[in-house]
Amino acid sequence: MKNTPELIVMLTYNDKTAANAPEIFESCRSCKADYFGFKEEDLPLPEMKKLFAEIKKCGKKTALEVVAYDEEHCLAGAQMAVDCGCDFLMGTMFYDSVLELCKKHGMRYMPYVGKVYDRPSVLGGTIDGMIAEANSLIEKGADGFDLLAYRYTGDAHELIRRFVSEVKAPVCLAGSVDSYEKLDEILEVSPWSFTIGSAFFDNQFDGTFAEQIDKVCDHLTKTAVAV
Repeated sequence: MKNTPELIVMLTYNDKTAANAPEIFESCRSCKADYFGFKEEDLPLPEMKKLFAEIKKCGKKTALEVVAYDEEHCLAGAQMAVDCGCDFLMGTMFYDSVLELCKKHGMRYMPYVGKVYDRPSVLGGTIDGMIAEANSLIEKGADGFDLLAYRYTGDAHELIRRFVSEVKAPVCLAGSVDSYEKLDEILEVSPWSFTIGSAFFDNQFDGTFAEQIDKVCDHLTKTAVAV
């Protein structure tokens, strides 16, 4: 039986946290999604802490996704996630120092793989290379991976199919999930999770922020049952 992927709602637009993220969360605190997160930019750290605390009060799991590539900025982002008491650190390129910080504080670490650059982030590299990289990082202690599949410069569908099948760790398909067609593809390959952020702000699923979240959750459940 295939896993029904988890929706991680990102309170972000174009890879930055929305200025009104606290108000948006307040409007959808009772929605069906169990996971919420946002980026390390541009909300001030005290506001980040307050928002994550509110999310946790609702019984939701929390993730900070850090769009950073050099060790200094990746480690700084990881420290933000620690300070905010997050359940997951997503993003960053893999560094032993980041892994050590996550392990020390009991936070799951799901780094990027491949050649990641720019903001909003773009993914390059070969599929074989990304799979080999991921499997080597599992041995080092990574808990799973933040795969920018729909930002890939190559064949995104082939990447998704092979990566989820050949990497034996949780995979989150992050970025540019903006249609029911992509939801159906995600259901077919059955990763651990996926993120949606900008698409909700752009009303790609037709409704208020909360209504769109529940539509996506209902689509996942109904489609999984039908299959």
